[in-house]
Amino acid sequence: MTSVLIVDDQALVRVGLRKILEVEPNTTVVGEAVDGADAVRQAGQLRPDIVLMDIRMPVLDGIEATRRIVRAQPASRVLILTTFGLDGYVFAALRAGASGFMLKDAPPEEIADAVRIVAGGEALLAPAVTRSVVEEFVRQPPVPHPPAELAELTVREREVLELLARGLSNPEICDPLGVSEATTKTHVAHVLQKLDLRDRIQAVIYAYESWLVQPGRRAAPETLR
Repeated sequence: MTSVLIVDDQALVRVGLRKILEVEPNTTVVGEAVDGADAVRQAGQLRPDIVLMDIRMPVLDGIEATRRIVRAQPASRVLILTTFGLDGYVFAALRAGASGFMLKDAPPEEIADAVRIVAGGEALLAPAVTRSVVEEFVRQPPVPHPPAELAELTVREREVLELLARGLSNPEICDPLGVSEATTKTHVAHVLQKLDLRDRIQAVIYAYESWLVQPGRRAAPETLR
């Protein structure tokens, strides 16, 4: 059973999200928080699997709340759900440790799917959000020297990281490397472990920030599996 904490300063939004999730099998809403500070407090008490987090809220915004929750309890994964798809919010939320980012105008079934995807250990970005993340990296200057920890990766693991950063799923990585999906999963796990990264989204951010991959014209798929 996936436990969910809903965080939004608007009661009507919280009620709507609860109705969407309560009809889903294997999903239970364990609490509702009215602002970021309330979210941090309740997340510490309830230890939910998923925190469905708004960004713009009083007292403490969703980005800082995400940072505190992820730092205090890594097992709780944060899915950002907001009406604001601006680049700055997307980038800041992902840097804070969010595992997914959806817009509130998404259909109910997509929101329910997003909760299942993130609860399953995957990372998710709405298509429009994916484009804005890539555009954000385009504007950033390259780092003068690659991070030292990149040297810890094998040649194959570095290849896997580059393909991850370009948005390829595990099955899509198998083909160019000529390896099985099980082997690909092992390589991905080693990359995350060696670079001390939380999930695949953090690996994508790392690859771009270290200039291992330069943004090109190809957009990443909406789901980074």
